[in-house]
Amino acid sequence: MELVLKILICFFAGAGAGLGTGFAGMSAAAVVGPILVAFLGIPPYEAVGIGLISDVLASAVSAYTYKKNGNLDVKNSLPMMLSVLIVTVIGSIVASFLPERAMGSTMQIALIFIGLRFILKPVNTTKEQMAAISPRERLIKSIIGGVFIGFICGFVGAGGGMMMLFVLTSFLGYQMHMAVGTSVFIMAFTALTGGISHFAIGGIPDITAMILCVVFTLIWARIAAVIANKAPEKTLSRIAGVIMVVTSVVVLGFNFLIK
Repeated sequence: MELVLKILICFFAGAGAGLGTGFAGMSAAAVVGPILVAFLGIPPYEAVGIGLISDVLASAVSAYTYKKNGNLDVKNSLPMMLSVLIVTVIGSIVASFLPERAMGSTMQIALIFIGLRFILKPVNTTKEQMAAISPRERLIKSIIGGVFIGFICGFVGAGGGMMMLFVLTSFLGYQMHMAVGTSVFIMAFTALTGGISHFAIGGIPDITAMILCVVFTLIWARIAAVIANKAPEKTLSRIAGVIMVVTSVVVLGFNFLIK
């Protein structure tokens, strides 16, 4: 009975995380972590590690799907990815000196407003508008955006994928599909780095829960990515917005239960 319950909880965690990854490019850890803590009693640090490892394959298969559909900007994403990885470490170090990481709930509330923005004012950027930005301007904005996202990831520990989507569409002028594809590409590497760090420090996690979450997240991310690439820009924008709002509300609820 205990195993059946674990499978069901991991299924719902993986489904929520996979849909969020495939449709909105968000980190699986933002969903998997709170659910494992709230319903299976897994320690928070371990739960986040499982979420990050679940994110690696889910983001990779989503990125592959977006790439096949011409919706992944690998070349211009590399400067952002590098700055995200470096500044994430700096943000983590800064956060370690603070008595309380009180920004977690603030970040979830901020993501609700960003989600509402995607719903009420969906992204409708054209390829011509994307191409109008010069390579130099895009490079500078990518590095600045990466620094901003990396600090949030390291300091708050959540919201990186969804903030990346916001930066790519609002700051760098990406189309919605291209933004999600580029986001999951970067998140695959950041999740791998974060997951390895978590397990190196905290040890081996609950293997059963980890395997279940990885498999379920991967399946749902693949399904979501296939559907997303067939959806119009405005529709995908609104779906991403709904996922942001619902996920943030759910995470806030789980954090309240845990406390």
